[in-house]
Amino acid sequence: MSHKQAQTLLPLCQLPAGALGRVRELCGNPEFCQRVREMGFGEAAFVTKVSGNNTILCQVNGTRLALSHAAAKNILVEQVSRR
Repeated sequence: MSHKQAQTLLPLCQLPAGALGRVRELCGNPEFCQRVREMGFGEAAFVTKVSGNNTILCQVNGTRLALSHAAAKNILVEQVSRR
């Protein structure tokens, strides 16, 4: 991964509310990565952060899901746009 690309990635928990992001990388143990992929947070998936700081409410594949801050911290996204 290039240095410039690394600068564009941010944890899902830091995505502004209302912003659309594209999942680029999952961090954490293999079980966590597999579980969030099953929930729809696979690499290249689009996710909208609805709200939250401690519990992150987001929408992925038409479904609203709540994630803990710790889980959202391990999902790295590239911000695509803001509503």
